Amino acid sequence: MSLSLKNNRAVKHFLETALQGLFGLLPVVIVSIVLLWLYGKIGNFVEWVLGIVGFAPQKHAFIWTLAVLTIFFILLYFMGHLMKTGLVKFIESQFKKIPGYTTVRDIINIFNSSKGGENRVLVVIIRGFASEGYNIGLMYSQKESILKDHYTVTLSMSPIPNGGFMFEVHKSNIHVIEEATFDDNLQYLLSMGVKSFTEVIKKEPQSIENFPTLEQWLQRDALH
Repeated sequence: MSLSLKNNRAVKHFLETALQGLFGLLPVVIVSIVLLWLYGKIGNFVEWVLGIVGFAPQKHAFIWTLAVLTIFFILLYFMGHLMKTGLVKFIESQFKKIPGYTTVRDIINIFNSSKGGENRVLVVIIRGFASEGYNIGLMYSQKESILKDHYTVTLSMSPIPNGGFMFEVHKSNIHVIEEATFDDNLQYLLSMGVKSFTEVIKKEPQSIENFPTLEQWLQRDALH
């Protein structure tokens, strides 16, 4: 094997691994930046309020930190509660008028594995490309397709999951991995199969019959 070929493979391996790190860290970095910015703003506000009442924050660092953390978590709880009300829908309807807002929102929402209703992310199993076997994919919503009783399943590429294929699959041919999340699927894709899905979700291999079909899952979910 020539030195040039070895160098090309080394560079390719380095770039692929670096991209895996980028896509793995990106959601964490974005969330961290937002939380640190919010924490800083609350800290400035608390310092300003305490200064008005003649309380020197620099002399009472523990009380200042406690006040900032208390307001910080109350604000997060309030925002989480607000997300479930109609007020957020009204505000969002106004933001939708801004060009590009909907696209950015949908991209960010992909990383939110805790969504509920028709827009939660499900990790699913469908019959694979070959005559036998299955593929693991994602359902970004549980809205019925244009084709009756069919639902959209996305199969992402590995190791860079920013592309893939979309399939309209009958609900009886979709099996739900209930323990898995979007993050689990991302970890599986980035590993390029080095990690099996059993390792990712810490679950022993199961027969396909042990995974509920989407039809069964929807019926059960409707009862809750």
